Amino acid sequence: MILRIKIVLLTLTLPTLQIFAQKLKKADKILLANLETHIRYLSDDKLEGRRTGSPGEKLAGDYISIAFARDGLLPRGDNNGWLQAFEVNEGKVIGPDTHFSVNDRALKADKDYFPLAFSASGTASGSPAIALQEGGEPWFLDLKETLEGARNNPHFDMGDALRAKAKECAKKGATALIIYNSSKLADNLAFDPRDRSTAAVLPLIYLTKDAKKKYLKDESASLDITIKVSFSEKRRTGHNVVGFLDNSAANTVIIGAHYDHLGYGEDSNSLYRGPEPQIHNGADDNASGVAGIIEMARLLAASRLKNNNYLFIAFSGEELGLYGSKYFVEHPTIDLKKVNYMVNLDMIGRLKDSTHGLTIGGYGTSPVWDAILNGAPEKKYFNLHYDSSGVGPSDHTSFYRKEIPVLFFFTGIHTDYHKPTDDYDKINYRGEWQVLKYIYEIVENANPRGRLAFQKTREQSMSTTRFSVTLGIMPDYTFEGTGVRADGISEGRPAQKAGLKAGDIIIQLGSYPVPSMEKYMEALSAFKKGDATTVKYRRGTETIEAPIQF
Repeated sequence: MILRIKIVLLTLTLPTLQIFAQKLKKADKILLANLETHIRYLSDDKLEGRRTGSPGEKLAGDYISIAFARDGLLPRGDNNGWLQAFEVNEGKVIGPDTHFSVNDRALKADKDYFPLAFSASGTASGSPAIALQEGGEPWFLDLKETLEGARNNPHFDMGDALRAKAKECAKKGATALIIYNSSKLADNLAFDPRDRSTAAVLPLIYLTKDAKKKYLKDESASLDITIKVSFSEKRRTGHNVVGFLDNSAANTVIIGAHYDHLGYGEDSNSLYRGPEPQIHNGADDNASGVAGIIEMARLLAASRLKNNNYLFIAFSGEELGLYGSKYFVEHPTIDLKKVNYMVNLDMIGRLKDSTHGLTIGGYGTSPVWDAILNGAPEKKYFNLHYDSSGVGPSDHTSFYRKEIPVLFFFTGIHTDYHKPTDDYDKINYRGEWQVLKYIYEIVENANPRGRLAFQKTREQSMSTTRFSVTLGIMPDYTFEGTGVRADGISEGRPAQKAGLKAGDIIIQLGSYPVPSMEKYMEALSAFKKGDATTVKYRRGTETIEAPIQF
């Protein structure tokens, strides 16, 4: 489950019986044994945390494909295979032909220097001296004066300052800027592969303190300088695993769970703070959900519930921002107009025996969910928490956006969430078995009802404890352009009142440019409740500015 959005829960019922008092039947024992087999394999160290696009993801995908085939499903990915491929943009990388030399000595990228991520691409050469600034030459820039002048300015942005300085120097004839810092104040500059801000007008090279001492000792000496800056994009390929149970029905039910997890925490989404990288096995998040859909496929293939077809999808890229499910709904392998509803299983393996708490999201996305859920006998074993919204921190959100009724099942956050300690031996297998029995009964209750009506619900906005305000948008984390694209707009919030619509791209909040998600978060943190400012956004070729109040 992605770590970006909180769900507000409402407790509606209380358990009336002990959850596991009954004697297990043979079929239940088989289900329990299968769940443990699936989860132990998917959360094994050899899969190295199932990071999207990794060898571990491939091993997991192969396992799921084999299980789907064994359950009697048909492949329904790309080209009638099991897999549906999609790309994840990891951001910029320094081009292999980037170089920086001083007096014919090539400096080492990342050790001696690096181009700033918002540097212009291009070349420059000449024989400048640090103490002289002549037209047609690269210039040197010491950050000492800039840092000391901004010491007490909480809104100072080094990137903006350097872009402005580059523009000023270019007008005076500079062909590049070689930047260093002789002060004791930290400049916090680093190569940021996720930077999508406006490029500077000149190539910008940052020289480390050690390299400055080694290569630029004499500030009055002329130096033979050659510079080339280039960038490329680093991409990796993730895969959804898609299987189809064809009952020759008019409508299809989608049952999904994401199978990717955090790998070694390379994507900065881990809550682990230890000194050494560790494998994040993700037994609950979300080997538990994948085990659930594999077993649901087996049960439904053997059932008499033939009024719908069933499409089972193991999504990847969920932890990065719903990449796999968003890609699927934009490139469906079945007709989305014939999808009846979608069920999402995400973290269903840690039911607490003391509370029996089970969260069901999407409760308000169809007017018939109330009757269907309350008519399932297994309901009595749970302390149910209902959330009406079709929007949440998992893959059902992508389907709700396409006006498909959804349900989302979740047994709760725990201390091992997004940490290397989320292992198979902490799963409550009997609890998950009980959850699956309840989900099966819900699918069974929905079977004779035909096509379920869709109902729009309130929409959650991005919310974290870091902010005291919210604009009221659901960001599109897969967007690769400059700015923050709104995937959805919450009713009654500042964004809606300012006239924003889904698909608009926010480029500025007040005086703060927001070229990326990171800058958007920084901008939000500068405001408090009651503040008034403006939001600037793009809609097609039009740029709109509107007043907002938080």
